[in-house]
Amino acid sequence: MKVKLSEGGCTDGFASVLIRWQKQHGRHDLPWLGTQDPYRVWLSEIMLQQTQVATVRSYYQQFLARFPDVLNLASAPLDDVLSLWSGLGYYSRARNLHRCAQQMQSQYGGHFPATAALLQTLPGIGPSTAAAIASICFGERVAILDGNVKRVLARYLGFDADLALAKNERALWQHATDLLPRTDVQRSMPHYTQAVMDLGATVCTPKLPRCADCPLRPHCQAALLQYPEKFPVKTRKLKRSAQTLWLLVAHTAQGAVWLSRQPAPGVWGGLYCVPLFDSRQSLLAALPVGAKECTDDVPPFKHVLTHKDLYLHPVRLMLPADGAPDAAGAWVQPSRWPALGLPAAVRKLLNDQVASISR
Repeated sequence: MKVKLSEGGCTDGFASVLIRWQKQHGRHDLPWLGTQDPYRVWLSEIMLQQTQVATVRSYYQQFLARFPDVLNLASAPLDDVLSLWSGLGYYSRARNLHRCAQQMQSQYGGHFPATAALLQTLPGIGPSTAAAIASICFGERVAILDGNVKRVLARYLGFDADLALAKNERALWQHATDLLPRTDVQRSMPHYTQAVMDLGATVCTPKLPRCADCPLRPHCQAALLQYPEKFPVKTRKLKRSAQTLWLLVAHTAQGAVWLSRQPAPGVWGGLYCVPLFDSRQSLLAALPVGAKECTDDVPPFKHVLTHKDLYLHPVRLMLPADGAPDAAGAWVQPSRWPALGLPAAVRKLLNDQVASISR
């Protein structure tokens, strides 16, 4: 494992090169950049976990319009939060976001604690997110280590230890700390943190990195070896899984749909959903007597989650308002759907299959 803390590696040289580069070439057009408001930085960091920038941009702006600060978010019903999160995925992030806001209100009067150590005690805030908030908003000398930063540092240092092992990730984190600015820290840290993230997102990309445009190229071990795409090393990969579900779209003649909140954890945990079943037989067993012959199978479709493929088989059934399937839930009118946290796939299904009935 080659680790090169070269000219500027453990001094301000490495950091100052990045800061100068960011001012001219970094990202400046994203709505969450250029601010030291911890609420906005926190929100963007949570939304950007496992989610592309292009997707986050519109969600971020809508979320801020509805919940402009911690106190507004803390006092809102969870359903309102999940409704705005619908389609963004990883809904545990939204639940933790809400819990975190409430805890900040109760413990800190709606203010963010100013250190990474304290921030990590709050729900849903891990070490890297805590460091991003503390360094950008409060100038704390603390290193982030998200995916982009791991890639930049592993390539620059020639760090070829397997990051699937916790001890190796801890070692890289220590190198990340060694490379932080050492002078004028409070002013330098916000610019440095943004710079190293920007470099990983725009130049030091996973595939086809733009080494010719990189300010670190003269001392980058991966560039000198001409094998940048071999770094970082991580052997254990999360395997994709698949699940088949049968969805009972039970509705009345007026367009009300039978919905219930999904248990968490689980698929779409905490969201409102039509009843889910593992097979068509178990779905039919939950129907009222005599209703099996009235079912209408909707063409199945595939819904892709980040680490799982869902194969969904909807079955539509009209029932009287005083009837109900043998499943937890209640009749919900279409006028209430926009305010509920519905999975994107279910929201589209209801709009396509049921909403036209009430028009």
